[in-house]
Amino acid sequence: MAIINKDVEIKISKAKQDDTCETFIYDPEKVARLQREVNQTDGLAPLFKVLADETRLKIIYALSREDELCVCDVATIIGSTNAAASHHLRMLRNMGLAKYRKEGKMVFYSLESEHVRHLIDEAIRLKEGR
Repeated sequence: MAIINKDVEIKISKAKQDDTCETFIYDPEKVARLQREVNQTDGLAPLFKVLADETRLKIIYALSREDELCVCDVATIIGSTNAAASHHLRMLRNMGLAKYRKEGKMVFYSLESEHVRHLIDEAIRLKEGR
């Protein structure tokens, strides 16, 4: 323990960390295989960046609970303007998460794939399991 002055005290300890290996030994076969396979994740970061936005996550969640929603529905759900909702929906569409159809003057969005619904459901289960 070190005392900087009478009001500040810093405790210094070398506590053992249980979440790291105490020695460095690895499995060469597993490592070689996974080093080749890990490249499957190339290009996924932008997808997760799009999903990292709270507003877009709310939109994806809403779309996962309905077959489709019009832009006005989405804007009302997230408490934004139609222009802001359209911007977010366009980003989701460009990333392949949502699709749209136009009917007269209305534009309706839905999820591109059931996989997106499963991704959101799994994320919610993970959060609830903490």
